[in-house]
Amino acid sequence: MDLFVVVALAHFLALLIPGVDFFLIVRTGAAYGWRSASGACLGIALANGVFIASAFSGLALVDNQNVVAWIELAGGLFLVSMGIMFWRSRVSFAGEGAATAGRPTWAKNLGLGMASGLLNPKNALFYMSLAATLSSATSVQLALYGAWMFSAVLAWDLFIVIVMGSRRSRVILARAFPSITKVAGTVVLLFGIGALSVAVRTLVR
Repeated sequence: MDLFVVVALAHFLALLIPGVDFFLIVRTGAAYGWRSASGACLGIALANGVFIASAFSGLALVDNQNVVAWIELAGGLFLVSMGIMFWRSRVSFAGEGAATAGRPTWAKNLGLGMASGLLNPKNALFYMSLAATLSSATSVQLALYGAWMFSAVLAWDLFIVIVMGSRRSRVILARAFPSITKVAGTVVLLFGIGALSVAVRTLVR
């Protein structure tokens, strides 16, 4: 139980640190509401689930620097394209604060969330480091840890989009949304450029 508390706390603290996934769901929730953004939340949770299952089952792909570099390269390109998409987006709001232009489908947000999560090598490295601390755990215990982490990611992301995607929040954020989108686009773009630079340095060695 003590180990579970430590691992659960470390995992939750990691969730509190804003990253690409955070900016994706905040922007999607503020623009289109929590129901539409819940697709991105599930996609991110499923991507985390893939890394959790891989780490806990002993897959060591992330120990290979070249594999990590190629993941970072693909992820960097994806993030740069996402940042540019945010910058170029033109979302208008109706009187009640609802976005009226370019509304993505729930399935599209699901795919975007999965891509964002899967193309982030930091997720893989984080779960591999957690798995190393649980080397003495049984398969049943690892399954329970994995189920908890998947549920925590999904619950936290849904909480964020419910808060940001409520009608009241969207009315308040309607005027500030262009600035929010530009800030999110800039942060995502910088993440992408950083991932690309690290990947290129590793591959050219």
